[in-house]
Amino acid sequence: MGFFSSVSRLFFDVGILSWDILLTLSNLVRRNRRIGHVTPEGHPGYGGHWPEYRPPNETDSRCSCPALNAMANHGIISRSGRKISFVEVGYHIRATYNFSPTFCSFVPHFAAHMLKRSYSEDIFDLEELDLHNGIEHDGSLVRLDSAFQPDQSIKHVPFIEELLAAATGEDKNGNAVITTKDLSRMLGKRRAVARAVNKEFSLSFIHKIFGSTNAATLVTAFGGRVDHLHSFLHHERLPEGWESHIRQPHGLTLTTFNKTILGVELGVREQDWAEAAREAVENHATST
Repeated sequence: MGFFSSVSRLFFDVGILSWDILLTLSNLVRRNRRIGHVTPEGHPGYGGHWPEYRPPNETDSRCSCPALNAMANHGIISRSGRKISFVEVGYHIRATYNFSPTFCSFVPHFAAHMLKRSYSEDIFDLEELDLHNGIEHDGSLVRLDSAFQPDQSIKHVPFIEELLAAATGEDKNGNAVITTKDLSRMLGKRRAVARAVNKEFSLSFIHKIFGSTNAATLVTAFGGRVDHLHSFLHHERLPEGWESHIRQPHGLTLTTFNKTILGVELGVREQDWAEAAREAVENHATST
């Protein structure tokens, strides 16, 4: 059973990659979606009009991913964050953020495999996605490691504030924006400090890529705009009038996204934060 499952997954991955390359090439020759028409007509958020925002109550399920939590907070997926189908979540990620159908198939399939469930038949609660070292990982930009905060739906506000304050860019309208270099710099600090203070710290290569993927979403889907990211990261809320900055007709493909992800990851320099790591160890020792 394990052998056939592995072979099946290999064929799936090859098929996704081939499809993704075709979509990437098609994106190069087709017109981008018009501003104001990125979200499909008939889908929540069309024209920048998002459904009512409601913060979660204590019985709702949330996870470490602000993109999924925001969809639940707006009722795009189940507001409770429970009993969500893998197929459904992929459809709504595509329509809300304009990621490609390949990305929106690959990620839910990966999650289903991680949870040992059927992609086409089973359901999940958002909190189940936070299986440690599944997709969730140490060294997050906006959350404490699970060794210090087991509930990964809880944001660490000082991390968010420091991230937003680290923005060095500016768009053509004068809005402050976070750049890929800013993200690399802050990921370097988060990883260096977490590695120093967390005795259970682990971060494999694939989880480094997951971390850079999460970071890269802030510049691809949100254009790095600090005012929009303030709402998104602090409140897990889509700003009124917002639409994804991804305008390619087939959405952001894995092939194209990987350029930004690798740009972020290759710019990470933990060694630049040795002094911050030492200070964190001293502060941690004092507080404990």
